[in-house]
Amino acid sequence: MTLLPAPFNTPRTEALAAFILALAAILGAWGSQLFGGLIPCELCLLQRQPYYIGLPLLALVLLVWPRLSPALRSLGLGLVALVFVWGTGLGVYHSGVEWGFWPGPTACTGLGGDLNFADLNNVNATRVVPCDKVQFRFLGLSLAGYNALVALAVVILTGRAALAARTQGSSSLSQ
Repeated sequence: MTLLPAPFNTPRTEALAAFILALAAILGAWGSQLFGGLIPCELCLLQRQPYYIGLPLLALVLLVWPRLSPALRSLGLGLVALVFVWGTGLGVYHSGVEWGFWPGPTACTGLGGDLNFADLNNVNATRVVPCDKVQFRFLGLSLAGYNALVALAVVILTGRAALAARTQGSSSLSQ
């Protein structure tokens, strides 16, 4: 099963598609924060980490693609896929917290630790954004749900590209 039409179905093109998709997702997250007024919770910020690791690694693989052996291409793409497996897991976890399937971290769900009157002096200084309250839904999914889907698509694209790059051999040095 191919995800892209035949002329675009090369390992490098699939990796490039994964890069564009992931870049669009992280730019969308930043845009929703800076321009849309959505304030990210602790789990939202954690979900950005795979993008901060995976995107530069994927960009490096794509930039030096012609100079890499098929094994190194496959290794680089495989590492990116693993990073986004982590991202998929974070998105699923956060979505589950939002739907109430399991508890979230005490730092952003529930009451957390004990409170005393001295803590009340800092109530206005610190705003905790709850991880279990959805700020925005579209077609029934929150942004965490969409993040899980995007990260899974990146896993599929980079995983397929890694397998294809490994089996393609030296005939595809410029692909």
